[in-house]
Amino acid sequence: MKQKSFTGFMHEVMDGLRQEERFATAHIYKYALAAVTDFVGGGEIFFGALTRRWLKRFQEYLDDLQRSYNTISTYVRVLRAVYNRAVDCGLIAGEYRLFAGMKTGVSSGRKLAVTAVQMNNLLDKNLRNRLSPDVCEAQDTLALMLLLQGMPYADLAHLHKGNLNGDLLICRRRKTGTELCVRLLPETMRLIDRYKSSDTDSPYLLNILSGKRSGEAAFREYRDKLRSLNFHLSRLSECCGLEGVKVSSYTARHTWATLAKYCQVPEEVISEGLGHSSLEVTRTYLKSFEGDELDKANRLIINYIYSGRKTLWNRA
Repeated sequence: MKQKSFTGFMHEVMDGLRQEERFATAHIYKYALAAVTDFVGGGEIFFGALTRRWLKRFQEYLDDLQRSYNTISTYVRVLRAVYNRAVDCGLIAGEYRLFAGMKTGVSSGRKLAVTAVQMNNLLDKNLRNRLSPDVCEAQDTLALMLLLQGMPYADLAHLHKGNLNGDLLICRRRKTGTELCVRLLPETMRLIDRYKSSDTDSPYLLNILSGKRSGEAAFREYRDKLRSLNFHLSRLSECCGLEGVKVSSYTARHTWATLAKYCQVPEEVISEGLGHSSLEVTRTYLKSFEGDELDKANRLIINYIYSGRKTLWNRA
C-alpha cells in the first residue's frame, strides 16, 4: 500500500476544515503548506522528512526570508498540529518532542495600539471634507469598533439584526463563543443607523456583508472587506499626518485595552497583554463583570479619547 504523504494528509485536514466551515483556519494551513513546499523546492513531502534538523532548517529558511516571529510561529504550530493529528490517526508512530525548541509562541513586541491623542486625530470629523468616501467609511468603522468596547472586525461584520435590543447590543464572540453585552452610547447608535443594512433578506445588522453568500464564498467576501478596510485605514493614518503609525482593524481593540490600563481599570476587567492570544483572554475576563462596570470602563475610555482628559477608575 502506498504510504500517505505529509502533503496529502495536510490536504485532507484542510478539506475537513472547509467542511466544518473553518475557512480562516484552512486559509492559514494553505499558506503554511505553501511555505514548507517552497522550502523543499516543490513536490510532495513525506512524514519521514520531518526531523528536528529539517524543522530547524525550515525555521532558519523563514528567518532568512525575514518573516516575522509570529508568522514563523504560526507555520510551525500548523505543522505540529497536522503531525500530531497524523499520530492520533495512527498514520505514523511519531517522534517524542519533535517540535521542542521551535518558535511556537506569540510575540507582542509589535505595537498595535495608538495613544488617546492619535486616536482623537484619527476620528476627527473635521477631516471628512478631504477624505474619500471609502476612507470616511473606514473612519466610521474604526470609531464603531472602539465604541463597542474594542469589538473585533469579524464580530462587527457578522452582527445580526436580532443582536440589537434598544440601546443594548448582545452577541457572542465568533472566536470564543463568549457573550458580549454593550450598552450603546448615542454616537454608537448614530453610526449603527448610518450603516444599518436596508436589505430585509439579509440577517446582518450592518451593510458590511451581503448575507447572500455561504460557505467559502462568504469567507472570501469577508476577507475582501477586511483587506479593503485595512487599506483605507492606512490612508486615514496618512491623511492625519501620523507617519510611522500603522492603523489596522486591530487598532481599536488594542487601543481600548491599552487606554483602560492607563486609566487604571482593574486588571480583572481588562488584561494587560495585547498579543493575539491575549485578546481572547481579555474578553474572557470582561465577561464576568457586571454591565455597569463595563459601561463605566467604556465611557471612561471614550471620554479620554474625545476630551483628552484622563479619569482614573477609582475617581470616575
